[in-house]
This record gives sequence, C-alpha cells and structure tokens, in this order.
Amino acid sequence: MQKAQDGRVLIFDTTLRDGEQSPGATMSHREKLEIAEMLDEMGVDIIEAGFPIASEGDFAAVKAIAEQTRSATICGLSRANFKDIDRAWEAVKPARSPRIHTFIGTSPLHRAIPNLTMDEMAQRIHDTVTHARNLTDNVQWSPMDATRTEWDFLRRTVEIAIKAGATTINIPDTVGYTAPVESADLIRRLIAEVEGAEDVIFATHCHNDLGMATANSLAAVEGGARQVECTINGLGERAGNTALEEIVMALKVRHDILPYDTGVDSRKIMAISRRVATVSGFPVQFNKAIVGKNAFAHESGIHQDGMLKNAETFEIMRPEDVGLSGTSLPMGKHSGRAALRAKLKELGFDVADNQLNDIFVRFKDLADRKKEVFDEDIEALVRAQGAAEQNIRLKFMRVICGTEAPQSADVILTIDGADHQVTAQGDGPVDAAFNAIKKLVPHNARLQLYQVHAVTEGTDAQATVTVRMEEDGRIVTGQSADTDTVVASARAYITALNRLLVKRALTGAGTDTKSVSYKDAG
Repeated sequence: MQKAQDGRVLIFDTTLRDGEQSPGATMSHREKLEIAEMLDEMGVDIIEAGFPIASEGDFAAVKAIAEQTRSATICGLSRANFKDIDRAWEAVKPARSPRIHTFIGTSPLHRAIPNLTMDEMAQRIHDTVTHARNLTDNVQWSPMDATRTEWDFLRRTVEIAIKAGATTINIPDTVGYTAPVESADLIRRLIAEVEGAEDVIFATHCHNDLGMATANSLAAVEGGARQVECTINGLGERAGNTALEEIVMALKVRHDILPYDTGVDSRKIMAISRRVATVSGFPVQFNKAIVGKNAFAHESGIHQDGMLKNAETFEIMRPEDVGLSGTSLPMGKHSGRAALRAKLKELGFDVADNQLNDIFVRFKDLADRKKEVFDEDIEALVRAQGAAEQNIRLKFMRVICGTEAPQSADVILTIDGADHQVTAQGDGPVDAAFNAIKKLVPHNARLQLYQVHAVTEGTDAQATVTVRMEEDGRIVTGQSADTDTVVASARAYITALNRLLVKRALTGAGTDTKSVSYKDAG
C-alpha cells in the first residue's frame, strides 16, 4: 500500500480516466500506453488508468498499463457494486502495485439517482469497500460530490469506509463548487473528527468550474491531504481538473510556504503536456500556467529589458525547470535528419526511425515553403504524424474561391487504400471542402467547433485547425496544421472522421473501424 510521509504529497494522475472523459478527448490503446509510460517515467505515484467496466477497450488498456508499468501504482475505477469492483481488480491485478478505486455519490442530488436512503447507502458502502479490501490491501474510496454532502452523513460514510478497509479516502469537489478556505477546513475537520482518520491517506480531487481547482487542492494539502488527484494540462470534464503541472510547480516554487515535496521530475512536464495535447486533440491555451506558449514569453519593452538584465525580474521559475531548452537550434531546408532528431528530443519527442522518416519528409516540404521553421512548426508536424495510420486520408484537393467565382472544392480521398474523387460547392472554400468530404464519407455528425490559429507569425505561418464533431452522443476532435488553411481544415475534419469511426466500433455502432460507407461522385 502506498503511504505518504508528512511532508510528501502523492501525485495521483487521472488523465487516462477523468481526463479522457472530456468530450472529444478519447485516446487510442497505443496512445494510452504511451502516456502511462511517460507518467511512470516522470515519477507520478498513482496512475488511474481507466474505468475497466466501461468497455472492452478500456479494460484491455488498463490491464496492459498494469502489465507494463514499472514504478507507479495502477488504479482502476469502479462504481459501488461487486461486478464493477471485480472487473477493476481483473484489470489492475497484474500491476506491481494495484489499487481499486470505488465511489458512490453521497450528496442529496446524487443519492436521489439510485433512490437510496442514507441507511441503504451506508450499507452499500460497507459491503462494496469490504469486497474490494478482500481482493487487495490498497483500496481507495470516494464520496462523489463530497463538498455538497451534509457534514454528518459525510463523516458517517467516511468512517464506514475506513472501518471496511479503505486505505485512501478521496474527497472530491465533483462540480468545482467549493472555495479554498472550505477545502482546507473540510479536510482538517475530517482528520480531526473521523474515527480511524490517522490510519488512512486523505486525498483531494478538484474540478475547475469556478477556476479554483489548483487553489482548492493546495488548500486541501494545507488542511492535511497528502494525495492530490490531477491531470496533465488540467484536462477533464467541463472546465477540467486540477492541473498536475500547476500543483508540482506551485509546491516547488513556493516551498517556503508550502513545505511539501512530490516525486515528480518537473523537467518532463513540457514533453508530456505536448503529447497529451496531441493525442487528445485539445490544444493548450497560449496563456495556460506553466505549459502555455506564452508562459515564458515576454513582449513588453519593460519586461524584455528586465529579462535581459536579470531573468528573475519577471520569471519565478526557469524554463529548464519544466523541460524547456534554454538554447535554440535554428532549423531550415538544409537541416538533416540528425538535426531534426535532436530538435525533436529537445522539444520532448522521442520518435522511432519510421516516425522520424515520415516527419522528415513533411519537414522538408514545409522548409521549402517557409523561410524559417520554428519550434511550434515542428510540434505541429508531430501532431499531424498519426495521419499515416488513418483509414481515410486526403490525397488531393483543389479549391476555387474569390468574389466572383463559385466556391468549390475538387477532392480525392484514399479510403481503405482506394482513391475516390468528388467535387462540391459551399459557402466558402472550407465549407466546399467539408461538403466534398461528406459526399464521399456520408455521416450525420454535427460540427460543434471550427477553430483556426496561426502556429507562428508571418504570412507563411502554418495554420492549426481544430474541429469538434458530435454524432449520437459521440464527440470527437480533430486537429491538423498546414501553411494552407483550407488543407489544414480538410485534414482536421478527416482526422475527426477517423476517430468517429473508432468510436462507432467501440460503442457497437459498427463492427470494424474500417467499415466506412462511401460514395463515388462527380
């Protein structure tokens, strides 16, 4: 069982579970294993690898992560019933250090869903935690929506879970409702008043609906919590979860008033932040703390002057502390594979030879079109690298647009190895391109989001396009970059369609991820 010393805060990462529940953020099996390996290598204490009962795919991913992980405790989530708990145990038991995490909603609103009385819920907590403890000595229990649960009932259920064998008690602020002073007081009071509290670790799990997730988590640590549940980039449902990078760096930079340590190697933060952004399709906002593009950027004259004289005038941490290189290796059309590999490593990407070859070809093509290739351009190339694995690919596109001519797009898609061509019109070149793609790959998905931003400055800058689509409750996100905004848009749309096919298969709407219906047109 994982224990924390008084000055040690355990980092519990739930990117692969709660983070993946963010609409459109579904990751493939291979991507989950890759992220889990990066989390393990950076020193995360507990990895919540998934919700094994949710699907066969989730079960397989959790089990594979349990089998490959060398250091971290591997945790599987389960609802308060024997079937969920048994399934979670089957998935995590190959781990060097397995954990079962079971939960039930204890607030009045959540008790109404299963229509349980307080006594009935108390009995279920006792029975399910006891069942989990009979399987493993590492059991975590959570009263979902704890911060809106009546104090007397919360205290009662926590005591029941401890007596039944829970070793970690997690107190979730499920809807981001609480404030820092309340978060600290709640943990402090539970530790003081709950029988058996001295024998367990108290954890905090905060959502960011009011923008206070990190503040609430740090307050809970001051109140006595010794485990923080968080995600990379703050990924998660609605406004997201507590961001791992913010917790780790807050404890590191403000160790004078927060005298607690973690086992996380902060120098690996940028690499995993970029990788999670890539595989989830959720770009990091520019002004995001710690990992945003502008987190260490200085444009104001006063700021630049101060930075030139002493970096500490406007930076409270060094870029190197989070994995950013202090030096720059300019890249251009004369750069070779070795230079590209070195730059990728500097940016936190460790790629295999075949991946490097694919990225190098596209890097050379980009370098021929741009005067200078920036770090952000190379990151965009890596984000687009997975296109080679897609069942639907853009082979050719030509658009006609302007003030006089009709807006049209001539598109050739390669679908399962065969080429199909179509021409379509639309309200502008992007709409025409999307209409052409939809002719070849009919679907009922609704476009929820279409977003464009420049990767770097200048008229030759790559445009990064993000699209989000929804079909029958399945939400997918696609992202791509190109110096041609229309091409980037089409590729992002196609990436989302490929992810939709995978989701259809996983939810039983299709029998095969390659079961694409298409039409030859034009």
